[in-house]
Amino acid sequence: MAEAGMAGELIKVVTLLGAAVIAVPIFRKIGLGSVLGYLAGGLLIGPFGLGIFTDPQTIIHVAELGVVMFLFIIGLEMQPAHLWGLRRQIFGLGSLQVLGATALMTAVIMLFGASWQVAFIGAAGFVLTSTAIVMSSLGENNELGTAKGQSMVSILLFEDLLIVPLLAIVAFLSPVVHTSETPAWQSILVAIGSLLALFFVGRVLINPLFKILAKTGVREIMTAAALLVVLGSALLMELGGLSMAMGAFVAGVLLSESSFRHQLEADIEPFRGLLLGLFFLGVGMALDLSVVANNWQLISFGVIALMATKGIWIYVVARLTKSDHATATERAVMMAQGGEFAFVLFSAATAQSVIDNTTHANLTAIVVLSMVLTPLFLVIHGKLTSKKGNSNERDSDQIDEENPIIILGHGRYGQVVNGMMTACGYQTTLIDSDADHVDGLASLGVKTYYGDATRFDLLEMAGIAKAKLVVIAINDPQKASSIVKHLRHDYPDLPIVARAYDRIHAYQLHHAGANAVIRETFDSAVRSAKTALEILGMDNDIAERIAHLYHHRDRDGVASAAETYDPDIGRYKNTHMISLLNEHRADTKVMIDKLMRGEEIDWQPRSGTYLGQSSD
Repeated sequence: MAEAGMAGELIKVVTLLGAAVIAVPIFRKIGLGSVLGYLAGGLLIGPFGLGIFTDPQTIIHVAELGVVMFLFIIGLEMQPAHLWGLRRQIFGLGSLQVLGATALMTAVIMLFGASWQVAFIGAAGFVLTSTAIVMSSLGENNELGTAKGQSMVSILLFEDLLIVPLLAIVAFLSPVVHTSETPAWQSILVAIGSLLALFFVGRVLINPLFKILAKTGVREIMTAAALLVVLGSALLMELGGLSMAMGAFVAGVLLSESSFRHQLEADIEPFRGLLLGLFFLGVGMALDLSVVANNWQLISFGVIALMATKGIWIYVVARLTKSDHATATERAVMMAQGGEFAFVLFSAATAQSVIDNTTHANLTAIVVLSMVLTPLFLVIHGKLTSKKGNSNERDSDQIDEENPIIILGHGRYGQVVNGMMTACGYQTTLIDSDADHVDGLASLGVKTYYGDATRFDLLEMAGIAKAKLVVIAINDPQKASSIVKHLRHDYPDLPIVARAYDRIHAYQLHHAGANAVIRETFDSAVRSAKTALEILGMDNDIAERIAHLYHHRDRDGVASAAETYDPDIGRYKNTHMISLLNEHRADTKVMIDKLMRGEEIDWQPRSGTYLGQSSD
């Protein structure tokens, strides 16, 4: 019997995984996105499809941990200073959108004949946007760090904070008298105490704990500790009367400056993705087709009316807060649905007799349908905007970290520089202006910010004033020179290493004030010549010493010629510079002749780095 029961549970697990593995690739292939694939898979295997699962709410409850882990990862990306910088968006933009939308949707539901209490509960549930859908959409499009992404995250954080007062209002509206209710002041104190406890643990205990665990060298213990941090903080907030998602987010923020931040993110990511997919499967299962069939007119009109009302108000608020038409429209489409916290609110309202079971079923169906339709609307919106040839330039990403090294340009050149720097343990901030390249790197786990490096407000956001080094690796000579000139003017002591396209560009970068100028093909050309000499029969050691000498002599010659370079005189008409270069080349040839005869060279470059014997 026990084996049969285990086999039955295993069949359900296999079915869940199979539904995801089959549905998601199909829906992504046809351009409908992974979220809609999960929802369709859940509907197919749920109680109103094949009937393999009969209790979708249990799955949703477990899978909400995916949302919790998602918010933990978002918290890791938001340092306290950055979060404090978003306070106006969280409380200003968030309250404006939520309060206005709630009032309007309450009026709309009352037009359907509901009492104001029922209308308020329905509106309050629907105004709580789906964190899972919005975060997934922003994540898939690599827009979490952009200005519009940060605005939506701010609103979602404000909505997460609302769940506590909304549950208190439900208790207030209840016609049932509860003599044993906990006093409001006591609930508030418990919530504040939970936050303070989480703050103490996050600031004082977690970092030492991870240092101890890291010394054990046991990988799975670090993963277990990461899960303990997320689930423990979520549980603490739940016990304190706050939302689990809020607890995980706060824990993430507290650990955002930890040296273990990247490892935590890597450990949590697989669980987050799997549980978030399970959550969408559960939402698909929860769509009660019998309720929809019996009340299809009410539910259909309800979905259309509430999504339209909420979407229009979101658009208005976005425009009032200076967003352009395209950004406001996208926000309206993405956030017009109800969310997972609506299920919590409706269940509490039913338990408190504020709404009856029929109303609960209808409101739940409306919210689920809105969540099902949103990914479809996003696909349609995306296709319409692409057909119009949307020429709006992508917003620069919001840079939420300050590292000692900033690398501008993360293409074929910058990637090599960054690879060596990070391999040596240095933390870098990467900025690149190729949106497709940035998105591609994100899929490989390489965090690169999209933005134009000539926008100096972006460099200030990246912490240029505190940086110890800037590497300019962009493939645009004019822009590179402009950036060097600006940085040298504003930050006289900032070390700057700049990539040069050719000799002329190297002269310009020297004039602009770069500390070190590296021609992009020079080192590879020197290596090619060295290899050619070896193939022709030259002794490897002599070829190595000649390459080493030539490398430093040529760089020294470029630095000297840069002092006589005049952009107003043609490249081949500056006789003084040509004379210096010819003299320099002749001296170099004499030195190389000595090396070929096995003699030592007595020469010291301006940089003072040439040792005469060892390899570069």
